[in-house]
Amino acid sequence: MRKPNKKHQRANRASTQDLFQNEVRGKGLFPLVDSEKQLSYGKKLEPKLLSIEELQHLFNRFNHLYFDGKLGKVQIEYSNRMTCAGSYCLDDHLISISRKYHLIFPNEIEDTLKHEMIHLKHFYHNSAFKREAERIGASLKAKTHPSLQRPPKFLYVCPGCGLEYPRQKKMHMYSCYDCSANKKYDPRFKLKLVRTVRLACKPT
Repeated sequence: MRKPNKKHQRANRASTQDLFQNEVRGKGLFPLVDSEKQLSYGKKLEPKLLSIEELQHLFNRFNHLYFDGKLGKVQIEYSNRMTCAGSYCLDDHLISISRKYHLIFPNEIEDTLKHEMIHLKHFYHNSAFKREAERIGASLKAKTHPSLQRPPKFLYVCPGCGLEYPRQKKMHMYSCYDCSANKKYDPRFKLKLVRTVRLACKPT
C-alpha cells in the first residue's frame, strides 16, 4: 500500500478536525479535552465556550421552554475569578458564569445556566428550588476539581489534641469531634481560631 506524503497527512488531520468541530457545533455540544493530553502535532486544545450573545439566546430559549417566558431580563457575564460554576446577583440582575470552571467542564454550561435561572424564582436553595431543579433537569451541586479548590480562610485548632480544622467560613460553638464526649458539643474542647488568611483577589 502506498504511503501518503507528509502534505497529505497534514491535510487529513486538518480536515478531520474541522469536520469534528463543525459536527460538534451543529449539535450544540462541546468536546471535553483532557488538558494533559496533546494532539500529535503538539498543540493543546482549549474548549471554546459560548459567547455572551449565545448565552443570552440560550437564556431566552430556556425561559420560554421551562418558565413560559416569565423570567425577567438579566445580564450574563463570564467571570475569570470565580471557582464555583456560577452565581446570580439579585440586586444587579446579573448571572455570572465561571470561565475557569467551564474550561474544565465545558459540557456543564447549559446546566449551570438553568441552575442560575431558577434563582430568579427561588433565590435560596430551599425545597421549592429543589423541586424546580428536578422539574427542569438542573443539577443542585457543581462538580469538583483540584484546581478549583480555594485555600482555607480560617484555621481552627482543638485545645485538647491539637487537631487542625481548616475552614472557608467562620465556626461558632464547635468542638473537636474526636475529643468531645458522646460526639456532641463539649465546651472543654471548643475549637480555637489560630489564624486568619486574608486573600488578595484580582478583580474580574
